[in-house]
Amino acid sequence: MKEKPSSRFREIIMVFAKYGFGYIFDRKDEEQKKSPANLRKAFEDLGPTFIKIGQILSTRPDLLPKEYIDELVKLQDLAIVENFDDMKLVFEKSLNTTIDESFQYLNRAPIASASIAQVYEGILKDGREVVLKIQRPKIYEKIIKDIAILMKILKIAEGRINIPIIDPIEALEEIKFTTIQELDFISEAGNIEKFSELNKNTAPIYAPYVVRELLSDKVLVLENIDGIKINDIKELEQNGYDINDIADKLTLAFCKHIFEDGFFHGDPHPGNLLISEGKICFIDFGIVGQLSDNMKKWLNIATHDKEKLVNCILAIAIKKGKVNKVDIYDSVSYIFDVYLETSIKNIKISELVQEIWNITRENNIQLPRELVSLTRSLILLEGVIAYLDPDLEIVNVIANFMKSNNRTTILRCLEKEELIISLYCFTRDSMKIPTKTVEVLNKLSDGKLTLDIRINEIDEIIKQANKMVNRLTEGVVIAALILSSSLIISNDVKPLYRGISIIGIGGYAIAFMLAIKVLISMSRANECRKKK
Repeated sequence: MKEKPSSRFREIIMVFAKYGFGYIFDRKDEEQKKSPANLRKAFEDLGPTFIKIGQILSTRPDLLPKEYIDELVKLQDLAIVENFDDMKLVFEKSLNTTIDESFQYLNRAPIASASIAQVYEGILKDGREVVLKIQRPKIYEKIIKDIAILMKILKIAEGRINIPIIDPIEALEEIKFTTIQELDFISEAGNIEKFSELNKNTAPIYAPYVVRELLSDKVLVLENIDGIKINDIKELEQNGYDINDIADKLTLAFCKHIFEDGFFHGDPHPGNLLISEGKICFIDFGIVGQLSDNMKKWLNIATHDKEKLVNCILAIAIKKGKVNKVDIYDSVSYIFDVYLETSIKNIKISELVQEIWNITRENNIQLPRELVSLTRSLILLEGVIAYLDPDLEIVNVIANFMKSNNRTTILRCLEKEELIISLYCFTRDSMKIPTKTVEVLNKLSDGKLTLDIRINEIDEIIKQANKMVNRLTEGVVIAALILSSSLIISNDVKPLYRGISIIGIGGYAIAFMLAIKVLISMSRANECRKKK
């Protein structure tokens, strides 16, 4: 027996139809006038899950064009305040203890109420002032159910969605991943502690401590930081703070987080940045960004070279269709030329990022999730910095940080990675030559290649061409061995003999023997030709 659509399923369809998206579900339904604003209104009408989906989409310029992003940014979290007794029940079931046993005081009125959780202020039995974050009852189940319904709708309507999004189903999978991440408070606690550990020697940066004994996937208790919002300039100045100094420290801190730590706050809007006792305090670590060592190296080498930037994009991007490197290079060249002629002061990260996302969408590629998170953080950071100190050239600060002589780690990575990428590009491009040559030879032997000249002794030509391909392949292998051995020796890879890597020496020896073999082969071939 076929399952009947749930009432929620019907409600979602009706709301989308109301705002001009009925054609998605019914081919007979004429496409009404729709707009990014209508999509926002539909999300608002459908409640917390869809508001959360819209908010996440508003942070993903790689998935949606600017006009949709600008509209979805307006989404307000209109969640109703949950009854305290219901929230109390979540706390007690999750921790197997009571509020009264854990707190000497708890304000029953939430200081913040969002779609997935509510936040309260309180004092623990030991006197520590804290904030208590509790998930709404069954919010996880509700969100997962709504996402499953939406996924079903997208599959039914596949090919009929006239919203310029790369891949609606894949986008929803990304949203599901992000939402589940935000709903895991144990993971958030780990993020806070990792951030604190990485910044323990960075004087102006701070994050609240976690009360581990009151932690579960649905409950999080943190130090209550009594601070001033970073965008409250009047209050900051009244308390003797230098606004420009705060902007400088925040920018440099983010450079460290990105290029050295590879771990950064994923949502640095003004509400998540407080100034307290001379420190910049980061709160709310539901979303963080992480960069692998390889990704940090890619970023370091791609900064000022068009060819390397294109190669980096192609190396890390997810291909979504036919990709034309020439088209990507032309687009990147255009951006480089435009921005090279622009004063650093006039370069906006948000505009530059939007250009990059346009290139990816137009060329059927998608950048990894970690880069999306990075660009979102940089755009938010740019907004905060511009508000604090409009004259601060954030792009210049980042560039100087990367070039700074005392950033030896970055420079070492740069030198090594330049060698790696040179090897990668040389080997990859060279290896295409034998493949292409074989394709031509196959067409030639099959009689499918049309030439304007008559070719005699075709078998001999094919034989010579095959020899050429073999030598070329050997040459590529030799070059790869030399480059990789150089890299191994420069990095002192063990075991060592008199301070030199034995593996590197072995690589040179093999390359030398192969080179001798190729030279002997070429010499014999020349002698044969002379005899003929």
